Amino acid sequence: MKIGILGAGQLARMIALSGYPLGLEFIFLDPAADACANPLGQHLQGDYDDPRLLAELAKRADVVTYEFENVPADVAEFLSAHTQVYPPARALAVAQDRLLEKHFFQQLGVPTPAFAPVESWSELLQAMDTIGYPAILKSRTQGYDGKGQSVLKSADDLVCAWQKSDGVSAIVEAFVPFDREVSIIAARNPDGCQVFYPLSENHHRGGILRVAECKANDPLQGQAESYAGRLLTKLNYVGVLALELFDIGGTLMANEFAPRVHNSGHWTIEGTQTSQFENHLRAILNLPLGDVTPIAHAAMVNFIGGLPTRDEVLTIAHAHLHLYAKEPRKGRKVAHATAMAKDLDLFSDCLEQLVKLANKTDCS
Repeated sequence: MKIGILGAGQLARMIALSGYPLGLEFIFLDPAADACANPLGQHLQGDYDDPRLLAELAKRADVVTYEFENVPADVAEFLSAHTQVYPPARALAVAQDRLLEKHFFQQLGVPTPAFAPVESWSELLQAMDTIGYPAILKSRTQGYDGKGQSVLKSADDLVCAWQKSDGVSAIVEAFVPFDREVSIIAARNPDGCQVFYPLSENHHRGGILRVAECKANDPLQGQAESYAGRLLTKLNYVGVLALELFDIGGTLMANEFAPRVHNSGHWTIEGTQTSQFENHLRAILNLPLGDVTPIAHAAMVNFIGGLPTRDEVLTIAHAHLHLYAKEPRKGRKVAHATAMAKDLDLFSDCLEQLVKLANKTDCS
């Protein structure tokens, strides 16, 4: 069985690593000659919308998936006419556009911060009269890791933010005073079977995820599962999906969703019976979904821009290192480590050491 993946970055790499024990093979389509997943399968180098390469991918792959949501939705639509593509193209189209995404949440009864579309300077001014300050101006498309976003603390920030946006289609979103940022990873197969991982509590800096910690038995687990389940059902979803949420005094509000495996679920590799990557493969192949019960306390720490030595990580008890075979570069996710231990004190000590090491090597 051969799995085609649009994209060959670290997420594709981890999908492939989880698939080899299942006897799966992989073929990647990615523009980069040095994409880090390349050693794990065949590599078709070229643009995602290259008709010749898409035809070859559709012919050679039994099922196609993707590792990030900025693959053109019409590419997924094209491939769907020739082979199975999961998650469905509709999920990709909704997730790519923040305005469509917000309206989709509203249709499902999933609460969001107040928002307004912005296509011009005059619309921005009108939106601020409605939304108020503080707020965030976000591009409708191509936004990830804080890119395409400007914080609006007062009217003094408007001119600079609009110039920075270069006049692209955007939304203004009210800033909400959240207590926590959390996410839930869910998986669903074509038969409609679905599983939900425990909530991850996430910590960002500079718009980039730094730490994601498993929160087993979180009191908001049921609420998060309800919201994620609505997305899975409405989209007739197949694969892994991540829903990012704000916790505001015990009530959850949706930020965005990602139709793919997600950075906040990396702790599942060591921390659960079945990782998000294996369950993604199980889902798209319509295999029985695996147990998502946590094995122990677990958290993921990202290394951004710079790398520690292997020795620095591996001398920390209960730490598990994942290198992505990517050259260090400012703002780039180049590795992560998992802290995992059944004893809470040992886990906390490991996590603290990993965070210090990540801060030491940070180049974001």
